[in-house]
Amino acid sequence: MTALKAVQRWFAPPPAVPQLPAAEVARVYPGFRWQALEATFIGYALYYLCRGNNVSVVTREMQDSLHYSREMIGTIAAVTSLTYGLSKFLMGAVSDRSDPRKFMSVGLAMTALCNFAFGASSSYNTHLWLWGLNGFFQGMGWPPCGRVMGHWFSESERGLTLSIWNTSHNIGGGIAGFLAAWAVGTFGGWQYAFFVPGIIALAGSVYLFFRLRDTPQSVGLPPVEEFRNDFPAGGMPEEQLEHELSFRELLVEKVLLNPYVWLLAIANFFAYITRYSMLDWGPTYLRDVKEASLSGGGLGVMAIEFGGVPSTIFFGWVSDRIGGRRGVVATLCMFPVMLAYAGMIFIPAGHLWLDYLMLVTVGFFIYPVIGLITVAALDIVSKKAIGTAAGFIGLFGYLGKMALDKGFGWIVDSYSQTIGLDAAWSIVLFTTLASAAIATLLLAIMWKLRPQA
Repeated sequence: MTALKAVQRWFAPPPAVPQLPAAEVARVYPGFRWQALEATFIGYALYYLCRGNNVSVVTREMQDSLHYSREMIGTIAAVTSLTYGLSKFLMGAVSDRSDPRKFMSVGLAMTALCNFAFGASSSYNTHLWLWGLNGFFQGMGWPPCGRVMGHWFSESERGLTLSIWNTSHNIGGGIAGFLAAWAVGTFGGWQYAFFVPGIIALAGSVYLFFRLRDTPQSVGLPPVEEFRNDFPAGGMPEEQLEHELSFRELLVEKVLLNPYVWLLAIANFFAYITRYSMLDWGPTYLRDVKEASLSGGGLGVMAIEFGGVPSTIFFGWVSDRIGGRRGVVATLCMFPVMLAYAGMIFIPAGHLWLDYLMLVTVGFFIYPVIGLITVAALDIVSKKAIGTAAGFIGLFGYLGKMALDKGFGWIVDSYSQTIGLDAAWSIVLFTTLASAAIATLLLAIMWKLRPQA
């Protein structure tokens, strides 16, 4: 118990310090805001180097070397989806009461160590345990970012600034696929798809420890709403509400009793199936059906991830300009995603550039949806509970990812021998298309929802 209390004290958020003079506040505040965006952006991108895109790229190599089936690979991915979703929920509540500098850097160091150990092992059971543990530590990435961004950027600029930040996982995820393929091609073994990202992530954890900061008050600055004179419409000035919430207030009052949080969570379940269908299985699909090479499969991941960079920023800005109606923008973005998945079903092998175009389209429009779901959660529950709310919503998202990781591998293994490999993959794409349609209907319910005071 004494050791646990010592850990809690070490992770506890730093106290507020006396406020700097007004002239000093005006001088240093913009720099600290940039520092908050920069550190969380780079840090979260580095988390994605070690999350799972490396597994999807080297699925074939692991099958050949370790004699794993697609279903076994899917189970490994499903385990980390489950542990990540649970951890994101639990760690969300913990992070809302922790110092993000320590919290995020420790999580990144631990996920790097899991990648080293995964690459060094050749045992299936060990891989299951390690990737499950990796998912747990991955859950320490997003929640502290939400806390930092919520405290350094005000309500009227959330759509744009959070959307800019949200592209960090596009950058990290896109680089992860390319980096894994490059590492294997350069060093000659699937293990290097885990060793190389692990080294980079370990260095990044040191950077985070020295660069990241908690709230403005922890460095002698006023709340961002006071600095920008930008208080929530119709609400009490935010500086009067600058106190840490209890666990019950965070989990029960702000999250579990809020129907809109539940709606966002269920929509996120199906949106994540839509998002991760081709991220987790795209390289294998392109190699099985569309005659792609190892590097070509890795480029498929990059096409999805990088396709979402400009659109996430643009549509986040649009949602700010129309009064914070995130549901409108998210719903409309889902229609091109459905068209792109439908197109991939009918594109014949030998036209890989068309498949890449469809994957870019998926990334271009699905990532604004994922980002706006998070912004909508922040609009609803306030910056003090964003880690908890995002963790709860993320839990549902990763339950969806777990379902597709396990289910899609089983579908291809089970049906490819009876109806053919191409037809089995078509079932996967039709399932993805149906999930996109359900997500669209749920998001449409939030059509008129605006930020709450």
